[in-house]
Amino acid sequence: MKTKITAFIALFLLSISVTAQIDRSVQPKPAAAPAITLEVPGEFELKNGLKVLVVENHKLPRVSYTLTIDNQPRVEGEIAGVSGILGAMMGNGTTSISKDEFNEEIDFLGARLSFGSSNAYGASLTKYSERILELMADATINPLFTEEEFQKEKEKAIEGIKSSSKSVSAIASRVGGALSFGKGHPYGEFVTEESLNNITLDNVRAYYQKNFNPNNAYLVVVGDVDFKTVEKQVKKYFKKWEKGLDVTSSVPAPYKNVGQTEINFVDMPNAVQSNIVVTNNVDLKMNHPDYFAAKLANYILGGGGEGYLFLNLREDKAYTYGSYSNIGTNKYGAARFSASAEVRNMVTDSSIVEILKEIDRIKSEPISAEALKNAKAKYVGSFVMALEQPQTIARYALNIKLNDLPKDFYKTYLKKVNAVTVEDIQAAANKYFSSKNARVVVVGKGSEVISNLEKTKFPIKYYDTYANAIEKPVFSKPVPAGVTAQTVLEDYLKAIGGKTAVQNITTLVQEMSASFQGQNMVMTIKQKNPNLFANDVSIVGMGSVFKQAFNGETGYMAQMGNKQPMPEEMVSKMKDKTGLIDELNLLNDSSKKISVSGIEAVDGNDAYVIAIEDSKGETSKNYYDVTTGLKIKSVSTAKTPTGQEVSQESTFGDYKVVDGIKFPHTTSLPMAGQKVELKTTSIKVNSPLTDADFN
Repeated sequence: MKTKITAFIALFLLSISVTAQIDRSVQPKPAAAPAITLEVPGEFELKNGLKVLVVENHKLPRVSYTLTIDNQPRVEGEIAGVSGILGAMMGNGTTSISKDEFNEEIDFLGARLSFGSSNAYGASLTKYSERILELMADATINPLFTEEEFQKEKEKAIEGIKSSSKSVSAIASRVGGALSFGKGHPYGEFVTEESLNNITLDNVRAYYQKNFNPNNAYLVVVGDVDFKTVEKQVKKYFKKWEKGLDVTSSVPAPYKNVGQTEINFVDMPNAVQSNIVVTNNVDLKMNHPDYFAAKLANYILGGGGEGYLFLNLREDKAYTYGSYSNIGTNKYGAARFSASAEVRNMVTDSSIVEILKEIDRIKSEPISAEALKNAKAKYVGSFVMALEQPQTIARYALNIKLNDLPKDFYKTYLKKVNAVTVEDIQAAANKYFSSKNARVVVVGKGSEVISNLEKTKFPIKYYDTYANAIEKPVFSKPVPAGVTAQTVLEDYLKAIGGKTAVQNITTLVQEMSASFQGQNMVMTIKQKNPNLFANDVSIVGMGSVFKQAFNGETGYMAQMGNKQPMPEEMVSKMKDKTGLIDELNLLNDSSKKISVSGIEAVDGNDAYVIAIEDSKGETSKNYYDVTTGLKIKSVSTAKTPTGQEVSQESTFGDYKVVDGIKFPHTTSLPMAGQKVELKTTSIKVNSPLTDADFN
């Protein structure tokens, strides 16, 4: 209670110090901020080196245990990924308790227990806390490493690599780290399918023996406990944890920043938008005098919705949903400053220019007193709110030890925040934010963005998805003579069964299923020639959650029982349709402009790109396999209620014949940051439908 009262008094005093000035054009001088009184955790240390911090809090009958092993970062090399497999195998039973029995007991107690490669966490009600501590200790000291479990976790890791092979954000992270730090640096190396296949169970055991020991371990206990009881229990269960060899190794220096700003480009033909990261390496530690000024400068530049980047790229230019920056800290001197955004392909070059402009701005123009006040308020508010949690006291105490912080670091936190001046912000920005020697890592669709990127005059270097330097890719191949949009569309109709057969389709009923965010969806689509349409989406266990229908003249949309008329723009588009197969509509609709814009690779296969523009100027693209003639992808643009354009991509596969006509039975589309695959479970051609199905 004392901590909470002191904190709120401090917040009140700070608010007075930053608002009680008459001349608001003059930056107020910081008043003396009060020190925060923090409870000091109880501490003790075992003979094996395990250090224990105990924070008693008896408000709720709960206890948590957090184990942290402070190992130096190390390169895993040819067996990169071994630490991940170790973390996945830890906590799955012990040499005396099988995996199933271990997990069943934890579930029965209503507790939590999880492990990583250098950490563990357990939580339970107070009455079961000793047993959870015992299980944590047993799993820590006597892990169960079986060949069967090892193979299972390795296969899962390999599948994870495969599933992320088309993830633009995953590749941007991998390439950005490798180029900034170097593949031979702990923060620059990455896991590959090859490195995972190199790993053996003996490698996992060896990594555990070398790295999972109490030498540099901290156990933080928080909750409804008694210090003396905890000390007795920890010594009882962890005393057999044998101290390992003190292995010290110097962390290699990261790459130096580039001599001049350059673009590092990775071509992702499937990208519907560009991932941009403007980055440079920094050496910033929490115990450095620049720490608070650098953090506040970063917040003003891109720490939230009021940051320079957000206000420019989203609010003013509408290039993106959000643009942010981040500055890392690391006691080994290996961290990065980065400013990032995911933007539409057509504004990739403009976005880079604007990001660099905002970085230059905070370096060259003094920030306003209001901006500094707001940034300070954010940090003070977050600090004060965090003090209400007992876990905060433990985390701060551990942070002091892990980052070599002065003992009064958090007690004088408000004083240090309040002492930062406009000049400090500008000095920190010039020291840590680079616009003249920055890497601009761009992962995107080269065929749509490179020509404009070249106009920026920044040198462009090309890399593959594993950060290997390559020559400039060929983004689009020339179209053979005689190939037109009309021939491509007609070849598609031939490929799926013939134009006559397609024209004879009067109705279609298609059922599809998918899993999204852990929920199973079922979608039923009904269509009747020429343009009647109905769609019903249901979630297993919830029933119908979304409906859409158009009867030829009017339509509606209903979500969770809320029914609204279909927007006029959508009604107009539905009326324009003259058949159930899009390619027939394109051939017959003279109001749309269609052309072959080139040949591009889609999942390794060459595809004709058909560019489509309607009478209102809205554009889309269809991709047809050069060999089979089948449509394998479509990309369209749509406007959000705020007027921002967004891309929508669908890929098609697994074509099967139904009543003499080929239909795709898988449709994949990105949604909420993940890939959703719709699988067709049934298609009915020319099944009787009535007007009631569309009303």
